[in-house]
Amino acid sequence: MSGPAHVTGSQRAGGGPDATVTATRARWWALTWLAITTLLAMSTWFSGTAVVGALRAEWSLSPAGAAWLTISVQLGFVAGALLAAITNLLDIVPARHVLVASAVAAALANAGFGLAHEPSVGLPLRFLTGVFLAGVYPTGLKLMATWFRADRGRALGIMVGALTLGSAAPHLVRGLATFDWRQVVFATSWLTAVGALVGLLLVHEGPFPFPRARFDPTQTGRVLRDRGVRLACVGYFGHMWELYAMWGWIAAFLSDVFASHGSAPGSTPVSTPAVWSFAVIAAGFAGSWWAGDYSDRYGRARSAALAMAISATCALVIGPLANVAPLWVVLAVALVWGASVVADSAQFSTMVTELADPAYVGTALTLQLALGFTLTVATLWWVPLLRDVAGWPAAFALLVPGPAFGIVAMWRLRKLPESARLAGGAG
Repeated sequence: MSGPAHVTGSQRAGGGPDATVTATRARWWALTWLAITTLLAMSTWFSGTAVVGALRAEWSLSPAGAAWLTISVQLGFVAGALLAAITNLLDIVPARHVLVASAVAAALANAGFGLAHEPSVGLPLRFLTGVFLAGVYPTGLKLMATWFRADRGRALGIMVGALTLGSAAPHLVRGLATFDWRQVVFATSWLTAVGALVGLLLVHEGPFPFPRARFDPTQTGRVLRDRGVRLACVGYFGHMWELYAMWGWIAAFLSDVFASHGSAPGSTPVSTPAVWSFAVIAAGFAGSWWAGDYSDRYGRARSAALAMAISATCALVIGPLANVAPLWVVLAVALVWGASVVADSAQFSTMVTELADPAYVGTALTLQLALGFTLTVATLWWVPLLRDVAGWPAAFALLVPGPAFGIVAMWRLRKLPESARLAGGAG
């Protein structure tokens, strides 16, 4: 495969078969570089969660204190996304500039967390990491949409898959290496810094840019008054009710499962709960890619509803299975859950890019993400509390209503005339 080719105005307008081949090659190279940037930049997200065992001992954290290692990042992301939505940041400032600057800032904040010696310093730095990551994720989604009109679902699915791999990366670093927790955190900061460099050198806006917007803070209120966008957001909110609680606590669940089955985690690198946690979360890459391709063919709402039905089923059965089934069965269900729980994510973002006012797509995306991530705080907090009271079956059953509501929202969206604007009319 040759290097990326820039698309000229004549190529956009048609310019013959050679121009079409060049344009196709350019957009898939753009996807490659944006996916790599996102994968590397988002590796700081779960750097605190991956080392929670060591921090609980060193910082004497309670279960609630351990939960705040992830919750603080979520709240930071919400704050950053709301700020970006209110200021229309992603629709006013060139997206590439926002992406690179945010990744550099996230790397620095995360490195500061690696130097911290107590929660009073570490948790605010985790919050700041989340603030800056709010400039990476939605910005990458918007940039990708400027390269793809056809195949947009698959392209954004691959982007979300890259985010999934980046989120899983700290578990792999923790599971395969003998680093202490600070080295794990520093390693993810270096990965994010490399992601910023890739973005600076190789990421560009595509041939289908959204129109530049003017500052208009009232747009944040108008976004949810559009019924198509509103239903896409409701579906996303149901998805988020489940996603980060699953990602945040799957490592603790697998540790308990390994222990209850009499396994000896750590006897070989691939037998550790940390490595299996990476595998389960990373399975979302394949799920996101498949769901994106499926949505381009058969519709966004149908694809999202199918993914939520599978993930809700896994959430409902995996807890009881852990008590009665062989270890390999539990791990198999966990892998299916990991693949399906994030598979619908890109479809909700794709819906927004197709339904929202083109001048304020960035504002709509950041508002959708901000409200969705706010919901994650509740389930991240409640899952460990319910686990301590009633066990993992009850804790994971708490997540099922989210995708159930999401499925209803997708059914309603398919009934609206606006659904004709999704996936080239597939809905």
